[in-house]
Amino acid sequence: MRVGVMADVHGNRVALEAVVEDGRRVGVEEWWVLGDLVAIGVEPVATLELLTSLPRVACISGNTDRYVVTGARPRPAPEDVVADPSLLPVLIEVEASFSWTQGFLAGHGWLDWLAGLPADLRMRLPEGTRLLGVHASADADDGRGITPRLPDPDLASLVTGHSADVVCGGHTHQPTDRRVGGVHALNVGSVSNPLTTDLRASYIVIDADETGYTVDHRRVAYDHDEVLARIDRSGHPASSYIGGFQRGEFARYPAAL
Repeated sequence: MRVGVMADVHGNRVALEAVVEDGRRVGVEEWWVLGDLVAIGVEPVATLELLTSLPRVACISGNTDRYVVTGARPRPAPEDVVADPSLLPVLIEVEASFSWTQGFLAGHGWLDWLAGLPADLRMRLPEGTRLLGVHASADADDGRGITPRLPDPDLASLVTGHSADVVCGGHTHQPTDRRVGGVHALNVGSVSNPLTTDLRASYIVIDADETGYTVDHRRVAYDHDEVLARIDRSGHPASSYIGGFQRGEFARYPAAL
């Protein structure tokens, strides 16, 4: 069996199409999508239409999906703005961004689907390896996640004790392949909104049979200029911020894999 695992699509249909085509080319038979599907991007409906058309696809919710569904928001909170009024423009843009996505999905009938996503996925590979898919960690969809440089004790606290031999996550946008406490800890990176110096989309392919499994960390180029053009046409209230990811303005980690 060959499983493609991706995360953090963030409403980027162009990047998603590139990943799906790469997966088709290498023989992916089923897909896991580990949250942050639509928000902080400008094509939420088109993205969900493609995701749900994939063969044997299973999706979970990430923190930004939760914000869209519940009305919760990331910082800054109103009390932060009271303490530091200079944060008010950020608060306004964050609220406008998630409200835009929420309204778009509600208008096209996708909000209930997003609200019904589970928090994790589990699978037993053919030779018995127990695979767990999460967004940030087995305990939370936000906060610390799997990264290349997280100290071993901290990483162990995120991935051990959950009846899994392999834990796959996203959230940090940093591809990672480590072993700690008898658990293989994988971060699949991000399809969109890159935070590493490599701006390509990233995902993994798990190839498994009765003798074991292998993991292939894959990088896929896509047309950043086309994404920027779609952002400009979208009318999204956080267009400048979202475009900054495509221009590499938020790349703050080296590409470890």
